[in-house]
Amino acid sequence: MAKKKKLGLEDLGGFVFSTNDDFDLGSDENTETLSPKDQYLEAHFSNKGRGGKTVTVVKGFEGLEDDLKILAKLLKKKCGVGGAVKDYEIIIQGNYRDKVMEILKKEGYNVKRIGG
Repeated sequence: MAKKKKLGLEDLGGFVFSTNDDFDLGSDENTETLSPKDQYLEAHFSNKGRGGKTVTVVKGFEGLEDDLKILAKLLKKKCGVGGAVKDYEIIIQGNYRDKVMEILKKEGYNVKRIGG
């Protein structure tokens, strides 16, 4: 007979149970965008789950989604490629990690190269 795995709070999928009628979890959206010097972004290279296509992924942005979209538009324009914003990540088509890092550093962001 197999042992049952003990479930922790993380395994519940982020559910919060409360009997308090006035309980408010708050909003998931950030109320304001941090200044670029206070942001710590990560530049990743990925091709998993994309049919072998390579992309540059920028993670770690803290702020409003509109500000994230403006930053993504700037990166796409400077690199001359397409891309998207999904799950608070900027996805740039192609391997432009070094160029993206250079652009972000000029804009005042703290950027770290992650992986290979």
